[in-house]
Amino acid sequence: MSNTPQTLPSGRVALGQQEPAIALGPLDGRYRPQTAVLVDFLSEAALNRERVHVEVEWFIHLCEQRALPGLEPLGEREKSGLRALVTSFDAAAVAELAGLEAVTVHDVKAVEYYIGRRLPELGLEHLTPLVHFACTSEDINNLSYALGVKDAVEQAWLPAARGLVEAVSAMARESKATPMLSHTHGQPATPTTLGKELAVFAHRLERQVRRVAGTEFLGKINGATGTFAAHAAAAPGTDWPEISRSFVTGLGLTWNPLTTQIESHDWQAELYSDVSRFNRILHNLCTDVWSYISIGYFQQIPVEGATGSSTMPHKVNPIRFENAEANAEISCSLLDTLATTLVTSRWQRDLTDSSSQRNIGVAFGHSLLAISNVVKGLDRLDVAEETLAADLDANWEVLGEAVQTAMRAEAIAGREGMDNPYERLKELTRGHRVDAARMREFIAGLGLSDDAARRLSELTPGGYTGLAEQLVDGYGV
Repeated sequence: MSNTPQTLPSGRVALGQQEPAIALGPLDGRYRPQTAVLVDFLSEAALNRERVHVEVEWFIHLCEQRALPGLEPLGEREKSGLRALVTSFDAAAVAELAGLEAVTVHDVKAVEYYIGRRLPELGLEHLTPLVHFACTSEDINNLSYALGVKDAVEQAWLPAARGLVEAVSAMARESKATPMLSHTHGQPATPTTLGKELAVFAHRLERQVRRVAGTEFLGKINGATGTFAAHAAAAPGTDWPEISRSFVTGLGLTWNPLTTQIESHDWQAELYSDVSRFNRILHNLCTDVWSYISIGYFQQIPVEGATGSSTMPHKVNPIRFENAEANAEISCSLLDTLATTLVTSRWQRDLTDSSSQRNIGVAFGHSLLAISNVVKGLDRLDVAEETLAADLDANWEVLGEAVQTAMRAEAIAGREGMDNPYERLKELTRGHRVDAARMREFIAGLGLSDDAARRLSELTPGGYTGLAEQLVDGYGV
């Protein structure tokens, strides 16, 4: 066999035939360290391992329940031997299944044959017909996907999302008293604190995390069209719905009693919509932090040895937040497609869900990558308190809201001379810069009560943050 590398029509070496294989996508190449955890749950190999798991547990369950005449519960040796097919599932198992599928041209049938080959060594060859008994492929697939997605969410995505929420919350607590000029419509507005604005994001993200954590993972095992027809034909005296229910709940899933050939995937659509919404809130956090960096409210801590620009040595670019934006968008696109595609199936079954579900891991991978980048980006930020303070001091006109509102309160209390408060402040401030002296002069001439005049004359833009600090303390971030 020739060792000469294959070439493309251009004369370049063909990379697609190199060993070890070169990844086509970034999640399995450049970004693998951040997303490799999902391989254990949402890869093709993990799906096959879960298929073996479901088939084995169905075999054991049928025996335990004496679902067919002549069946008896298996002994511990037999059960342990069957379950070892799952716990010892490795690269050799993956290769063997691939070889079987090349012959069967059917992935689930390959799993059935794979298990059947192991029964003689356990003394169970007489029960070979019990493997995949009365099952359609989707009985196995829907449960396998549910288990894989459940583990991916609970063991990978949720820990990462909670870590992000805690990182944002920690920054909110640290900067809860740091005053900051607001920018509604991009214009100077009523001051807030940096911590309170970060707390808004922490609160929004945490709410989506709670929704994801409350996901109900559904599963079914009821035959080719959801009627238990084959089951009842083989053993009419067996309570097949109860055996189905106990099996699905025994796997840690919620039983869906009414389906077509497929489990309807509504729970998947609900989950993916929640994760997508989390991504979009995260995207909003990225755009806000990016903008704060651009106006100098945050300073980025340079990474030793890193290059910001290939030509401009001074630059420290907010690449973590830009990377996160892009990956959140890609994840949302995939999750939205899954959520809209999976809830529709023509009549009792079509195959649109089969290829779609193979992209679940990619969708979660881009979300994990976005989360990872934001956590790293936040860790390299310092609050530029001098810049924040200078911006506030340059915008005394934002106190116009406080003054006109205090005038309204005085008028309600019966004090005269408080007519047209909004219009008077509008004339003073709209389109004009007002400094401390001009604002205090204006307040002094309003005829306010001594208490109101004192409070307002002592007020500064940096001190006009209302209950922002208490809100951070009081609402769980």
